Amino acid sequence: MLKEETEEDVDFVPVILGGDITAYSLARSFHEEYGIKSVAVSMLKSVMISYSSIIENIVETDMDNGENFVRRLVEIAGRYPKRKRLLLACGDWYVRLIAENRDELESYYIIPYIGEELLNRLVLKNSFYDICEEIGVPYPETFVYDCSDPKPLDFKFSYPVIAKPASSAAYHYADFRGKKKVFCLETEAELSAMLKNLSESSYDYKFLIQDRIPGPDDNMRILTCYCDRFGKVRFFSSGHVLMEENTDMGIGNPVAIINDINTEIMENAKRLLEYVGYKGFANFDIKYDERDHSYRFFEINTRLGRSNYYVTGSGFNAVKWIVDDLIYEKDFDGETIVADNEDSLYTVVPKKVLTDNVKDEKLKKRISDLWNKGCVHNPIDYSGDKNLMHRLYPIYFARKQKKKFKRQGL
Repeated sequence: MLKEETEEDVDFVPVILGGDITAYSLARSFHEEYGIKSVAVSMLKSVMISYSSIIENIVETDMDNGENFVRRLVEIAGRYPKRKRLLLACGDWYVRLIAENRDELESYYIIPYIGEELLNRLVLKNSFYDICEEIGVPYPETFVYDCSDPKPLDFKFSYPVIAKPASSAAYHYADFRGKKKVFCLETEAELSAMLKNLSESSYDYKFLIQDRIPGPDDNMRILTCYCDRFGKVRFFSSGHVLMEENTDMGIGNPVAIINDINTEIMENAKRLLEYVGYKGFANFDIKYDERDHSYRFFEINTRLGRSNYYVTGSGFNAVKWIVDDLIYEKDFDGETIVADNEDSLYTVVPKKVLTDNVKDEKLKKRISDLWNKGCVHNPIDYSGDKNLMHRLYPIYFARKQKKKFKRQGL
């Protein structure tokens, strides 16, 4: 059983920026591995993290403001003068704010993220695809639409198309009619109407129009990698996505993943990450293209993703890599480690939602087999969290998921 920590027991504290399932998953991983409580700074009070024995929640409504962002984080760091402070972000806009204010923050925090120059090359998706092109990593056929200098739509692939922002961080602040995280558009008229609405918002960077890779959610793959402070890939964890969310701002978020080993996407990711000199965690969204049997890389998240607990749940605690590398400065010897436990199912939805919606019969059987073997991991259902409200929360959350997917007709 984990003991309650005191400041004398541990020499670091995680400070997590965010208030959603990403933040809780990270805090749970730290608690499982080290028995420590994390600090989560959120802009709103949420049941997910506010009622938890493993999290100290600080609500700060103005964390979008760069000046206040730095001031508040410096104040929080001052609470822990005897510990190293590890700063973690749960959203692209937080990674961006950390990068832009790195000179001020790194006097107070260990920052496990790349610098602003490389960040721009990778998270601006049009630039990311340029890198993929340079080194031969497959990606979707793409037309780049510049919102600041609109030109006629001119691409060779056919409808339906996918449309999404090149900068997720800038898009976070945009507000317009019909806003979605990603658009699937059937006709040029639909695309033109969406772009017109977008033009009325603050978003003035590039929007990507892409060939829609055919196939269901279970053609998606996820890959999490860790590169050490010397820029070498030390860890891979890949997963076969079973289902994704389909809400306007949640579309594409995996809700269920079975761990697997996919050497093809690992080799492509390793080549890309070491080519650019990457450091820290990288998370890739990839889709299998049945037309040519390729795995096409959609984007890179320069942080641990929303579904990061699929890594820890399989027996390879994700946060241990950051702590060993950046806090204890341990050297990694030998070959890159691959998370090789394929008997692990990550899910934030009930079994019935999965079995009702996954169409592939082999995958359905795999889900049932793993459920029967007890190899199922829901990040918010944590027996180590002693807060009664949180112990009840997974029941409410499961009912909420059932209703949500039923409303979506799934």
